[in-house]
Amino acid sequence: MDKWKNGFTFMLAFLMVAVLAACGNTGEQANSEEADAKSEESNKELKIGQISWAENIAVTNMWKVILEDKGYNVELNNLNMGSTMRALETGDLDASLEIWLPVQDANYLKKYKDSVNFSDATWYDNAKVGLVVPTYLEEINSIKDLNEHKEKFDSEIVGFEPGAGTMEVTQQLIKDYNLDFELLSSSESAMIAEIGNAIEDEKAIVAPLWSPHWVFSKYDLKFLEDPQNTYGGVEKIHHATKQGFTEEFPKVSEWFKNWKMNDQEIGQLIQSVQGAEEPIEGAKKWVEENQDLIDEWVK
Repeated sequence: MDKWKNGFTFMLAFLMVAVLAACGNTGEQANSEEADAKSEESNKELKIGQISWAENIAVTNMWKVILEDKGYNVELNNLNMGSTMRALETGDLDASLEIWLPVQDANYLKKYKDSVNFSDATWYDNAKVGLVVPTYLEEINSIKDLNEHKEKFDSEIVGFEPGAGTMEVTQQLIKDYNLDFELLSSSESAMIAEIGNAIEDEKAIVAPLWSPHWVFSKYDLKFLEDPQNTYGGVEKIHHATKQGFTEEFPKVSEWFKNWKMNDQEIGQLIQSVQGAEEPIEGAKKWVEENQDLIDEWVK
């Protein structure tokens, strides 16, 4: 009888060990599969659209640094706004990090709302758009004042890239106010250079601009009153992604939604990127100095 009991006890102990080992192997296998899944996502290539605007260059390079630190391969594609939206629609682009709503990019939202994912999340909540003039033009404080002084401006509004939402809104503004002005297209850098040249000679110039922008820390500029509210009030900056992005990049999708910046943070980032020999180097420096903030986004 004692031998039978001893034999049964041994068999029971052996079975328990086997069961525990099997459970351990199952847990290890599950952890391994989860790690493999994470690794598979992080090794993927992300294509992010970049537009030649100061804040866009800053945030796209910032996210390139952050994501590559996490193991992703990030390619920045330099496109204008119209090409960016078409590339998101076709899936040739994964994300665009700067969509101004409710006014500036409303036409793109209307056109692509069924084929592009416009995020409800915002990363900057206090943006402003309008026509600006140098502050020394004391007699010009409203858009309604422009026609009266059109000779000073050669009846020209100095703009930037055609196809940008703000340029389209500015065309509408010319109609709304019956302005005897022509909107000139160029590039953001060319527009800023024109502003700088005019201010150096204390001449009149009017241009569509937006805040946040580094130019306000360099020149004394003022927004003209917009009584018809064509440009809208406070704008919020969103991001947009191709269809299926959340399923393909669930972690990155969540990080983009967590992303928030205030005036000081975006201003310092733009300054760091603008002051570096290469934008990516300025972005790396800012990321290193603001890791606590970034940890809040990529938690």
